[in-house]
Amino acid sequence: MLWFYRLFFPVVWIFFFVYWQIKAANTKTTQRLEPAASRILRVFIFLIAIVLLSITSIPLPWLYFELWPSGLWSFWVGAAITIAGLLFAVWARVYLGTNWSRSVTIKQDHELIATGPYAMVRHPIYTGILTGLLGTAIALSQVRGFLAFALFFVAFWLKLRMEEQWMRSQFGETYVTYAHRTAALVPYLF
Repeated sequence: MLWFYRLFFPVVWIFFFVYWQIKAANTKTTQRLEPAASRILRVFIFLIAIVLLSITSIPLPWLYFELWPSGLWSFWVGAAITIAGLLFAVWARVYLGTNWSRSVTIKQDHELIATGPYAMVRHPIYTGILTGLLGTAIALSQVRGFLAFALFFVAFWLKLRMEEQWMRSQFGETYVTYAHRTAALVPYLF
């Protein structure tokens, strides 16, 4: 049964990643694409975070400091939060449909989606993935999990800022009104 606890989070994240790659195939044609430098920076940040979560022999002992005792309680709380977050991201991805892109883009016939999960937050995919990472960090109960969460947050925040500018230029006052009534990442807060 120990194998279940060891493999649960890697398997969940791999399934999520594979689903994401499959769904990436059917999107609208890109009209405007962010510069390669910002995409490369984001991938670099993500890779550092993934290494932190995956490798247990980095020669920095403080990364493995336990913030609370790991055990069944932290595993199951973390698992529930991870699954809930990733399902929220999948819902948002399905709802966004062919407007989705892994990079900051403006698509041909780009639509402003402001219903479903986009009525709760402007960037529900990021909210869902960050929630999933928070759950993983809770289950891991080590500094490195929260450091990986923070790195993903920074990468998403940089991307979000660019997306916000582009959406304002694409949709004007309609987007400004939407942004005033809808939080960026956390409903009613942020």
